[in-house]
Amino acid sequence: MNPEQKINALRDELREHNYNYYVLDNPTISDYEFDMKLKELQELETAHPEFYDANSPTLRVGGEVTKNFETIPHTYRMYSLDNSYSKEDLEDWEKRIKKLVDGDIQYTCELKYDGASMSLTYENGKLLRAVTRGDGFQGDNVTTNVKTIKSVPLQLKGDYPPLFEIRGEIVLPFDGFNKMNEERVAAGEEPYRNPRNTASGSLKLQDSSEVAKRPLECLLYSIKGERLGITTQFENLEKARAWGFKVPNEAKLANSIDEVLEYVAYWDVHRHDLPYETDGVVIKVNNLQQQEELGHTSKAPRWAMAYKFKAEQASTVLNEITYQVGRTGAITPVANLEPVELAGTIVKRASLHNADQIAKLDIREGDTVYVEKGGEIIPKIMGVDLSRRKEGIVPTQYITHCPECHTQLIRKEGEAQHYCPNVSGCPPQIAGRIQHYISRKAMDIEGLGGETVVLLVENQLIENYADLYELTADQVIPLERMAEKSAENLVQGIEASKQIPFERVLFALGIRYVGETVAKKLARHYKTIDALMAASEEDLVAIDEIGDRIAESVVSFFDSEENRALVNRLKAHGVQLQISEEVLANQTDTLQGKTFVVSGVFAKVSRNELKKLIEDNGGKVSGSISGKTSFVVAGENMGPSKRTKAESLGVPIISEDDFLTMIA
Repeated sequence: MNPEQKINALRDELREHNYNYYVLDNPTISDYEFDMKLKELQELETAHPEFYDANSPTLRVGGEVTKNFETIPHTYRMYSLDNSYSKEDLEDWEKRIKKLVDGDIQYTCELKYDGASMSLTYENGKLLRAVTRGDGFQGDNVTTNVKTIKSVPLQLKGDYPPLFEIRGEIVLPFDGFNKMNEERVAAGEEPYRNPRNTASGSLKLQDSSEVAKRPLECLLYSIKGERLGITTQFENLEKARAWGFKVPNEAKLANSIDEVLEYVAYWDVHRHDLPYETDGVVIKVNNLQQQEELGHTSKAPRWAMAYKFKAEQASTVLNEITYQVGRTGAITPVANLEPVELAGTIVKRASLHNADQIAKLDIREGDTVYVEKGGEIIPKIMGVDLSRRKEGIVPTQYITHCPECHTQLIRKEGEAQHYCPNVSGCPPQIAGRIQHYISRKAMDIEGLGGETVVLLVENQLIENYADLYELTADQVIPLERMAEKSAENLVQGIEASKQIPFERVLFALGIRYVGETVAKKLARHYKTIDALMAASEEDLVAIDEIGDRIAESVVSFFDSEENRALVNRLKAHGVQLQISEEVLANQTDTLQGKTFVVSGVFAKVSRNELKKLIEDNGGKVSGSISGKTSFVVAGENMGPSKRTKAESLGVPIISEDDFLTMIA
């Protein structure tokens, strides 16, 4: 056997042993024998560098240092999940989805492991990259660190497709976490607080050899790609397991919400026997075609729901109520608490939401309060222990003036929150608007963070986001913690933001009620900022899904001379304030005023491509058939009840080819 053959044979053998040990938990050789074979392979690879393989088992020990993690867009967005807490929540969810899809609905129930979300891409069976969830649209490239995790296969087995992504959680098992803490305490260091945060922090360590020392695992649950030949979520799990991924065995099929609740009840008790942290159950519509029919809201898939186990609760003393000012001027009261441990973290602060909430619970400084982690993420005050209220504690008087600029607060009729109306002179509002402008989903300015924005405002270098484009490196260098290179990166990041497309710039402007989805809709409809600025409330309300509140807010924003001046300055600096020629070239008004429902499986384009074609040509995509539906585009396996409803309403049913001809 020549050196190349020996190297390849050893790699294959070690991958198999690695799979047996870390995925199947069934080792077939001793640790010593494994180490000897690994050492032999390392020596052969050193002697024959011409046979280098980035996915060799020898590279799992790490050693590469990453100073800056590259930001990479996700091919398929990583959505968050809607949460439920009761049987009624799940029954309401089931009613909603049954209105949108045909036939019986089966569910896949999976445990919701509490770790760091990860997307792995494989090409020709080899790990190509690993990207963190980030904001769902893009994340950090942590491939070097993830390669050190033994349960992540570097080379797949079986009948895997040529290119696909797989999603999962990087977790830290309790045993490994406890061992790490024992070592830290023995060394006189502070122990880590909880496995989830430790797992997440591990992925951003610069030295991958340090990551290799941590007993992280990767549990996979979702495959994404085009024409994979997989028809159900349960098959998703089985395929992933067969290709060499570590897929939990606890998943189960359920034929009703009652069966789902049986699964929830069992694991609410037995989750404490698991080797990992888990905070609930994820219920997914099992049929992938039904998943496609259901689609997504702007934040979450309609076909999935997280059922959260009852949140942990603790009692502590409310020391003080303080008030924060948001970028829109909204005032948020904050409970400053005597520190208390809750779900593995120390809680010191919790939101009190608004004046009505404080009055409803009669919360007072000095009270003993019940604190809960809503969904085990955001702490909230659930009530007051009145039996422990001391004499002399006075009722809370909500503030009347802004805590930052001392302007008298206002509260509009029908709204829960108080607002500071001093838009241009209130420091947190000024900094908040700029922080929103530079955020990832908006202008995504590299080298500029929220703390730096505050420094720039405090040092009177900027007063608004248009001022950013006039900053120089020389102005920035004197700031605290700002070296020459950092200043140059900041200025370059601001310059690069001029290429951000119009719809994201529109979101970045910070118009109240104009989120990402509304910004995209307005950008597509008006094409330029000038056309949008000229629009009346009547014009805006005429656009599908734009209501009175949004229309009033948009008109009010552009009625402000100060805002119009800001927009004109952005335009002068070269920021994209109209849809690019390239995008315009792919958009028409051919389907203007027409509403389409898409149903079935398509041969020439994917369902998502079909929906994009409808929108790019001025049409609207709807999830359900009604009298307002213009056409149903029917693919293979179209639902029979959809066909019946379309026929009963006289809605034309067209094929994929008919549609493509329509827009040709």
